[in-house]
This record gives sequence, structure tokens and C-alpha cells, in this order.
Amino acid sequence: MAMTVSDAIRYIGVDDLTIDLFESQYRVPEGISYNSYLILDEKTCLMDTVDKRGTAEWESNLKEALGDRSLDYLVIQHMEPDHAGSVQRVLELYPDVKLVGNAKTFQMLPQFLQTAPSNDRVVVKEGDSLELGSHTLTFYMAPMVHWPEVMVSYESTEKILFSADGFGTFGANCKHGIEDWKLEAARYYFNIVGKYGAPVQTLLKKASGLAIETICPLHGPVLKGDLTPYIQAYDTWSKYEPQEKAILVACASIHGNTKAAAMRIAEELQACGQKVTFMDLCREDMSHAVELAFLYDRTVLCASTYDGGLFLPMHDFLSHLAAKTWQNRKVAIVENGSWAAQAGKVMRAMLEEMKNIEVCEETLTIKSTLHEADEPQLKALVAAIANV
Repeated sequence: MAMTVSDAIRYIGVDDLTIDLFESQYRVPEGISYNSYLILDEKTCLMDTVDKRGTAEWESNLKEALGDRSLDYLVIQHMEPDHAGSVQRVLELYPDVKLVGNAKTFQMLPQFLQTAPSNDRVVVKEGDSLELGSHTLTFYMAPMVHWPEVMVSYESTEKILFSADGFGTFGANCKHGIEDWKLEAARYYFNIVGKYGAPVQTLLKKASGLAIETICPLHGPVLKGDLTPYIQAYDTWSKYEPQEKAILVACASIHGNTKAAAMRIAEELQACGQKVTFMDLCREDMSHAVELAFLYDRTVLCASTYDGGLFLPMHDFLSHLAAKTWQNRKVAIVENGSWAAQAGKVMRAMLEEMKNIEVCEETLTIKSTLHEADEPQLKALVAAIANV
């Protein structure tokens, strides 16, 4: 049964509890939701569809919400398959439906369908409106949040922002409610949208001029009540500013010696009053490590030398951070090498390609295992990254 956003606007999305990897890379142990909404007015209007994985259940929700009415409009805010994966089914069920999208939407649409649809099109641009009766949708372009064709829609009667991927989360809605938004919103943002901070800032400026009482994203719970915390979080994240004064100790160790040194550094940092999270990059979820690197203001990178270069889990981590335009952070480097330590050199070179990364002059080079002679270096590194 479809849930209710309001009397006239129905939630008809579905939860996917069988998926293990979202976008074939992000672990989602509590699933994902594919959100879709139906506006019932003089005209009926469907706001996006769902992934093919959920088409059958979603179709049932749509038919139940529509009753004996037909569908007048389908608004396509985002062409990514987890949202436009059931467009073809809409066209089969309602061959007279009018498609609403921007110019880039209709350039991309035939790429995902077997045949280009012949349906009437309503091509919208920034600020255009669609009258449905007592409800009116106004469209705002949001390119690269996080595909070039993305747009959002504002319904002025009920003051609802249909925010596309913005303000979404991992996790099925049957697992997470609005009170749990922070649990997966940051991991979702930094790994899905995080590269595109400037476009998010542009969208936030547009949204600031709207009276918004409800946010309806394409993943995760519908947001109501005081929206300030969600908007403030997006503002901070999209400016690449840390949310917490805390330290991530990220470790990539081959035989455990580098890990032992990293754990010792984490203990020393905690002893001097720092909030610290330790992550073993060889075993823990990469997307969580990326999330913490963005949330925290400082990171300690601890890695072994491998094949004359950098142990691959650390290389992968730094590549992920670079791809998401990680910046404005302070970093300390710990390297291990039994005969020719090169890990630090490679890490430093990768960090130099990023924007405004301050690398501590104090580094720690270990030869195989941590020794008593390494204590002065270790203490100096701890003091430098702890700012004490």
C-alpha cells in the first residue's frame, strides 16, 4: 500500500532489501529505497519512476493510488536507471502520458529505451511551471547534482521540494526513518554527490528563495518539520568544510606491523584528548572511510611499501578521495618499508594533486616494525596532527 505524503501527494516508491551493492560498489546492508511520488489533482502527475528491480511492486502502488484515473504527466527529474528504470513501463501502461523534462533529459532518454517515445513532450527550462489544478510545479535546473540533466521541482501549494538525489540516504525506508537521516546521509552524499560541491551550492542558493516545508528525495525518508539541520549539513559538506574536529587514522598494512604502529598512534591521540576513529582499509568498507575523511578535519595515513610503491588499499583510498575532490584538510603520513620505504613518497605525490591539503612535516618512517628509536618521530607526528 502506498504511503501518504499528503492528501493529494502520495508516496508510491519501493524498498529494495535484496541489493548488496548500490551502483555496484557501495555496500548497503540495510538496502535502498527507490522513491516515486504521485500528485492527484485535476491532472495526475507522476514524479519519477524506480529501478527495474522494483518495477512490479511500484506498478501495483501506482495503479492503487491512481484508481480508475489515467496518468496525465510523467516528470523525469533524473535519468539514472535507479530512477528512470521504469519509464518504459509507464509508456506501456499509459501511452498518452505527456513527458516532462528539460532539453538534456530528452537527449538522454532514447539512450535508455529500446525505441524513442512518440509521446507529447513538455520541455521545461529554469523557472518554468506546470499547472495541475490547485497544485503548481516550478522547475529548477540542477546540472551535475549529480548528472547533467538533473532538475528539481517545487510544488508551491504544499511547499514541497522534490529534490532528486539531493538529501537522499542509503537504507530502505522500512529500516530508516527521518530520525535516522544522519546515519547514512553523509556516506550517501560524499560517495554519490560529493564531487559536485559547487553545483550543490548553486542549488542551495536557489532553494533558499523558496518556502519549503517538506523535502521529497529520490532515496531515503521524506523530510518534514525543521529542515534547518539537513540544509546546514548540505551547506557544510558542499563547501568541503569538515563537520567535526576529529582525526581519522586510516591504515593499510600487509603483515600487521604497520597496523600495530597505526593503532599505537590512535591511542596516543586519544590520550591527548582527540576524537579518533581507526579504520583498517584492507577490511572495512571504503565508502565509510571516504565519509569519515570528509567529515573530519584531520587524517593520519599509515601504509606499507608494496612492489616499490604504495600498498594498494591505501592507493585505492586516496584515489577515491581524489575522485571526490577531497580538500581543505590536514594530513600526517606514516610509512613502512623493510629495505626501501616508498609509501610516503607516493602518498605525498597523490596528496599534492589535491586542493589545499596541508601535509605535516613530521612523518614517521618504520623499518619493518616499530622500535624504541622511533618514539621521538612518533611523538612529534602525534603532536603535529593533534595541534598540541
